[in-house]
Order: sequence, then C-alpha cells, then structure tokens
Amino acid sequence: MTIRQYGWNEYWINQWSGMTIHETERETLIPGRIVGDFGSKYRIRTDDGEQWGELSGRLRHSLETFGEYPAVGDWTSVKRADGGHLIIHGVLPRRSVISRKAAGSQPREQIVAANIDTLFLVSALNDDYNLRRMERYLIMAWNSGASPVILLTKADLCHDPESKIAEMEMTAPGVPVHAVSAHLGSGRESLLPYVGEGRTVALTGSSGCGKSTLVNWLCGADLQLTREVREDDSRGRHTTTRRELFLLPNGGVIVDTPGMRELQLWEDEGGLDLAFADIGQLSERCRYADCRHEREEGCAVLEAVSSGELEEKRLQSYRKTQRELQYQTAKEAKSKRKSGAGSVQKTASSRSRKYGWRREAED
Repeated sequence: MTIRQYGWNEYWINQWSGMTIHETERETLIPGRIVGDFGSKYRIRTDDGEQWGELSGRLRHSLETFGEYPAVGDWTSVKRADGGHLIIHGVLPRRSVISRKAAGSQPREQIVAANIDTLFLVSALNDDYNLRRMERYLIMAWNSGASPVILLTKADLCHDPESKIAEMEMTAPGVPVHAVSAHLGSGRESLLPYVGEGRTVALTGSSGCGKSTLVNWLCGADLQLTREVREDDSRGRHTTTRRELFLLPNGGVIVDTPGMRELQLWEDEGGLDLAFADIGQLSERCRYADCRHEREEGCAVLEAVSSGELEEKRLQSYRKTQRELQYQTAKEAKSKRKSGAGSVQKTASSRSRKYGWRREAED
C-alpha cells in the first residue's frame, strides 16, 4: 500500500518538488498524510505504513494561530526518529480547508479537515432534518474550497424522501442532493462518482445523523462505532470522538468527523453569498445598490417575500447569519489588535494560504 492510494498525485509531487529546502534536508524528509488527529499526537501514512508522529519543537514554536496546526488530510514532510516514530517538519499548502469557530468566548479557528475534494453535508430524514442548519453547513462548505454535496440519510424512515430532496434543492440551488439508506442498502451507487480513486471526501453533520454508519457502509467494514439515536428527539450521542481518514475499496479516502451540536462559522470567504445566491440574484434588481432588504422602497428581495417567491424564514436566516459573521469579524479584529499581531495573523488566516508551507527555521 502506497501513499498514492491516499491521494498523493502529480499535483502534490510538484508541490513537494517546489519546496525551498536544502538538498541535504530533502534526502532525509519523506511525504506523509495525516490520517488521525489525537491532539498532541498524529497518525501519519507514508510509503512505509502508518506510524505515530508529532511536531518538531521548532515547527511548534513557529506556529502563530491554532488554524496553522496540522489537521487530518494534511500532507506533511516528516523525518524518521529513533524508536520508529515520525517528526513533522512542515506542511504543504492546503488546497482546501474546512474550518469552524472553536467553542469558547475567544475567536479561534478550528480545522475540521484539509485537502478535501468533496464535503458530504449529512442530515438524517428524521427530527434531525433542518433547512436552516443546512444553510450554515453550506456556508462552511463554500468557504472551504471543497465541493458540497448534501446527503439525506435514513431515507427508510421517511415516507416521502423525494419531497425532502426537492425542498433541500430549493434551499441549496445547484448543490447535488442524494437520499440514501444504509439500512436498506439504497442510494450507494449515487455516491460512487464522489469517492473514486485519488479522491478525498469528508463527512460533517450533527450527532446521530448517520456519518459513522455511512463510513462503514462505503468501506464495507465496521470501522466506526455506531449507536442508536434517542427515539424522543432523534438526537445522537458522540460515537466519533476524533477525526480520522479511512481508505475506501474504490481507491478514494473518506474522513469521518465528530458530530457538531452547534456550528459556529469562522471567517467568511464568500460562502454566505454562495449559500444565499438566490437572495443575491434578487438584490441585483433592488433600486439601491446598498439595499439592506429591510424597509427600503424598491427592494426586490422584500417584494419576492411578499409574492411568495422567497420564503421569509430564509431571508431572516440570511440576516441573522450576516450579522453573526460581521460580529465575528469585528471580534477577531479586536482580538488581533490586542495581541499586536494583526497583520501577521490576518495573512496567516486568508484562504489563499489557509496553511502555507511552513518548515523549521534554518540555523
């Protein structure tokens, strides 16, 4: 088994070849992908197999924000140490990064997974089904650089899954929506185009929506623990406690992530406009270019609500999320001013880099 089966391809080979390091260092470094995040320790897949790894001291001290720490899916440069474990000396620039605001009062980025091609946004067709929550997941997905796909799981519990698909398609214009049932074994063929050789997919959703069951179903093995959800509210318990990457039979890889009780969004990189593209299209017909869609005359968005073309709850969700992201941006800027490292950290958090190549400083 080689790292090519884990997504190593010509793109990453070119990134590796373009690293600015001494040839003597290059001879001792090998590429590896992080397949498990255990806090201070990582599981890393190289051509020699899967081994434990940790950050080098210099790399750890050079990291300026929590978002710069390695995450599942990252491609790293590692060096073998005595005892067989690996030392991480750097991380290749991320092609995509799925992030959220970490729990707590301080504005801090938490990386969910990196270098994901397709992000499965999972919602079960029971009491877990929630259009407003899916809007938030779509913003996170569009901000990440990965392609979102909505999976409606537990289709066997719904008497009319087609109506739910249509409803979700209205909420997420242009985003593929699939209803599946691992219990009945239906819908698996619709997912195969996303999980082919060399592709990396990740799952995200609330606890109990069926992510771990999907991993086991797609992998054809019981790799992840699953539990029954509570019957009274369809809420699940955390069965996945860490982010892990698994190899799929068709040659792709899949990342399972812990369920989210609440998704707090991180910086907006255009995801809000993409998730609410219908409101954006309507606003182009507003009389005023700076229309806030509240009480202005000639507001095409408000007219669409009055006519029934646009659901009022969707507009309310847009306003609420817009205010939240504006508040988050202001709070983060204030925190950076206090730390005295605003310009450096702002550069470090932009999606054009999201995780630029970092390595140990040379002596």
